[in-house]
Amino acid sequence: MNILTMLMSNWIGRSLTVLYPARPAVTEGYRGLVKFDETRCSGCSMCAFHCTSRAIDFRSSKTEYKWSYDPGQCTFCGRCAQGCESHALSMEQACPPIYLTSGALKCFYTVQRKPPAPNPEPSGNPQQEGSTAGDAR
Repeated sequence: MNILTMLMSNWIGRSLTVLYPARPAVTEGYRGLVKFDETRCSGCSMCAFHCTSRAIDFRSSKTEYKWSYDPGQCTFCGRCAQGCESHALSMEQACPPIYLTSGALKCFYTVQRKPPAPNPEPSGNPQQEGSTAGDAR
């Protein structure tokens, strides 16, 4: 196709883009920003392990841990939310907001470690003496 005919067809034809404040509809299964629920987080750091783009950073100490998320680095693959056993991470269904400065959407959380759950008392059923799991009969 000649460049001039292509320019003329684009100039005469109607606009094919969506005008500014309007946005296209979000499709089913769209994965947006990662949302963190600090009340459910166990502090295992598997989300940072699963994040291939290093958008999630996890720093830990004895009394607290720091969790941060940078959407500018995120590829929105969803591996972090799938790998979270405590379901503390989820993906938004909406498009990310428009931002003008680098790092404007970064999230930082400092969470106190939860005390370990007490071990339950034995129920009083002692194992039978004389039987072992490796007996060959």
